[in-house]
Order: sequence, then C-alpha cells, then structure tokens
Amino acid sequence: MTQHDRLLIIDFGSQVTQLIARRLRELNVYCEIHPYQNVTDDFLAAFKPKAVIFSGGPDSVTREGSPRPPKSVYTLGVPVLGICYGQQVMMQDLGGQVDGGKISGGGGTAEFGRAYVTPSDQSDAFIAGWFAEGREQVWMSHGDHVSRIAPGFKVYGTSPNAPFAITADPERHFYAVQFHPEVHHTPNGRTLYENFVRLAGFKGDWTMGAYRAEAVAKIRAQVGDKKVICGLSGGVDSSVAAVLIHEAIGDQLTCVFVDHGLLRQGEAEEVVTMFRDNYNIPLIHADEQELFLGALEGVTDPEVKRKTIGKLFIDVFQKHANSIDGAEFLAQGTLYPDVIESVSFSGGPSVTIKSHHNVGGLPEKMGLKLVEPLRELFKDEVRALGRELGLPAKFIGRHPFPGPGLAIRCPGEITRAKLEILRKADAVYIDQIRKHGLYDEIWQAFVAILPVRTVGVMGDGRTYDYACALRAVTSVDGMTADYYPFTHEFLGETATRIINEVEGINRVTYDITSKPPGTIEWE
Repeated sequence: MTQHDRLLIIDFGSQVTQLIARRLRELNVYCEIHPYQNVTDDFLAAFKPKAVIFSGGPDSVTREGSPRPPKSVYTLGVPVLGICYGQQVMMQDLGGQVDGGKISGGGGTAEFGRAYVTPSDQSDAFIAGWFAEGREQVWMSHGDHVSRIAPGFKVYGTSPNAPFAITADPERHFYAVQFHPEVHHTPNGRTLYENFVRLAGFKGDWTMGAYRAEAVAKIRAQVGDKKVICGLSGGVDSSVAAVLIHEAIGDQLTCVFVDHGLLRQGEAEEVVTMFRDNYNIPLIHADEQELFLGALEGVTDPEVKRKTIGKLFIDVFQKHANSIDGAEFLAQGTLYPDVIESVSFSGGPSVTIKSHHNVGGLPEKMGLKLVEPLRELFKDEVRALGRELGLPAKFIGRHPFPGPGLAIRCPGEITRAKLEILRKADAVYIDQIRKHGLYDEIWQAFVAILPVRTVGVMGDGRTYDYACALRAVTSVDGMTADYYPFTHEFLGETATRIINEVEGINRVTYDITSKPPGTIEWE
C-alpha cells in the first residue's frame, strides 16, 4: 500500500493499540502497527511515514532499558502524537521529566478510569472542537506522571491528577496526551485524531474502492499464470477473499469446500449455490460427512474434538488440492489482527484456552506459497470490501461460525440424532432473531444441545428429552463479550417455538455468562 500516505503506529504494548488503528482507518487513513523493537532508523527511512503515533504501554520510562523509539523519529519533520506512555516517552526523550508512581516504585499519584480534562489554552488546532461544554470526559490509565514538560511544549489541558493532560509543541508539530482518545470512554476522542491527521496533511484516500483495485493488481502480479486453491468455509473472510481473487485471476482459482457434517441447516447447499451460480467459481464440494462423524464417534473431550477435526480437515483439503494440476498458491483469509498478534509487543506465548481449527502447516507440507489479500484489513473493513465486491448482504453480515462447527455446540458425545435436533433448534432461534430485527445487533447467536435429559409434560404424556441453551452475545472483536439482553417476552416466545417445533427438546435455558469468565462457544 505504498502509494498511500502512511501513518506509523509504534506499539509500546498497550492493550488498546489496535483501537488506534481502527480509529484512523475509519478516517480513511492508512496506518500500520509495528512493535517498537522493529522500528529502527533504516525502518523509518524505508517506511517514510507522513505522521507517527506512540501507543500506550505497561512499562515505566523511569526504568533503565524501558521501551523507546529511535531518536531519528523526532527529526523526520512529520507530526508525532504520544498517547499515555507515549507522552511520557516524548517528555523524557525531549528534555522533560517523568516521575514514577506507586507501580514503578515512586510516590506519584496514579490515575485509572474516567476523568475530566479542562482547557488551559484553546489556541492550538489540535484541540479544535474540544471543550465546547467546558470540559471533556477522558479515560486515564497511568501509574507514572509527567512532572515537567519538555522545552518548547505548552499545556493545553489538565485533569485533577494530570496537570499536563494535553501538551503540544506546535512549531515542531509534536502533540502528547496522558489519556486514551481511542477508547469509547473518551467520547470525543475521534475529534483529536481528525485534527491530528488534518494537521499532518492526510488526504483520506484509504477507501475500499482503492483497496480493491490495488489488491487485484497485487494478486495478478504475485500469481502470474499459476493456479490458486482456496479453502472455503462460507464465512465472511474466506468468501470475500475468494471473490476478490476470482476477480483478479478468474478460473486460475479453485475453491475447496469441505463439508464435515457439522454445518448448520442448509448451509452447505447455500454456500455451494452462491459460489457456483453467482460467481461461476470452480468449486470442489468435498462431502466428507461420514469420515468426520465416524472419527468423532464416542469422543467427548472438547480438545480431542477440535484436534480431530483440524487434522482431518488438513488431510481432506490436501487430498483434493493435490488433484488440481499446477496449483502453486494457497489463499487464506488472514486478517490484520492476526498479523499484529503474530509479532506481539511482548513476544511471549499466551495461554492456550482452546485449540483453533485452521489450515496451519498446509503451505509447508504442500510446498505452496501464500496469497493473503485481506492481511491489511480489520474485520469491519473486510465486510466493507465484501459490499464493494457485491456479495449478498446475508453473507457479509453473517455471524461468526467456528471451524469445528456444531461439534463444539454439542457438549458430550456427538451423534447424528443430536446434530439433527441441534440444527432444527438453531434454525428456529435464528429465525426468531431475524423476525424481531435483532440479527445485526448481535455479534453471535446459536443453540447448544446439553448432555442432559429432563422430564417434561406434553399434552397428557411424560417426555424425557434434551435440554438446550440459547446463547447470544454482543462484542466488538470477540475478545470480550456480554450476553444480549433479550426481553422475557422474546425468550418465552422462542422457547415455546423450539419445544413445539423441534422433536427431542423439552426444556430451553438462556446463557447469561459474559466473556470472561466464560467463552462465547461452549467448548
């Protein structure tokens, strides 16, 4: 994306660095996040940023060896914005003073949570549109604090525990804030980013139309006259990637859709029809239901389920991919958050909560090169690209669906009978959500069939059938989530429909666990 003006975000380890990038992308500004360790003088010279932002971070600039940017960043002649730890780095690097708080062994006052900033000087364009109500709500999260600003800086805003909440050196176009304007707890934070990119002279030319044209040219240049295979799940990422690549190289692309028998009602037919009829994309429909369900017979441990499905998926995909002569590339729907997380600030391993189903290892095993046309996009941008490409709205707006499918919504042993009950119940539930106009408000919704049977009464007879749990969550990125607050009327109506329409269920519950401590899926 070198033809766009580029903004560089230097990551010092904040949990919300991705939000900075999202705010900038919303302003049609192309930006990239790079961990501070990777940002060298040579990197800066090659990247040629039009502006730079320092993220927050957990360290203390008072500690010897704490994370810093290269000194050359201050002599590039481009605007620089420091946020929280980034402000403290700027002050310390440029001749100011930072005092340690209790967290770093000092005696200074920390500040966490909501605070209010009042203006000291409203003359600078960086804060245009701020302080219309006399003060601005912000979100603070810092243990250390600036005790003396660097030469050339002036104070433009203060809070009770941050006398230098907003500072700037207008001549050098250096700006620094102690709070986090990227989080929604700073309601007017977007305005500061708008002002910053305007001061930096960004044209706001990062659009999905431009991305589409550039990505098509890039795919053609990379692939040439060779063939590409794409593992198609029917989810948003793989669908958008497939349509984009097909636009670039036509019949050189072949999609492989593996039907493992764990899909929702009518899903296989829907995906295959869309791609064969609407896009005329060469498609292999690998019906491997017997293989997967046979291997899962008697398996109850959720990790074993996931790993069994993952291994079989790779085996099946490889078998069908090997039948495509001349295939040299594998297409994957890798997104920008995946790229960022693979070069994380800390570099340390995170705890494995549950294994993820993917095609990891395939490129090496098969000697294939990767085509990843979405690797610069966030999820919401992938949806925007899908709209640009003309994908049906029901595909673009689909809730996430896990690779292992219904296997992890069926705690305990998986049987064909239980899967059939689950498909029907899930279809009724989603139909209810759509009828009430709630589908787009919910991040993900599904039914889990529980490994218990309960006594019920239907008519004058006794039943002994399965219980099920309804799940619906709201989320931004799936990392945290809260349950959706359905009305009791909706829940009652839905429970009645499921019990009346789905033979095999006589009890319905609603899961109101947030993430954390729970996960979105049941297994």
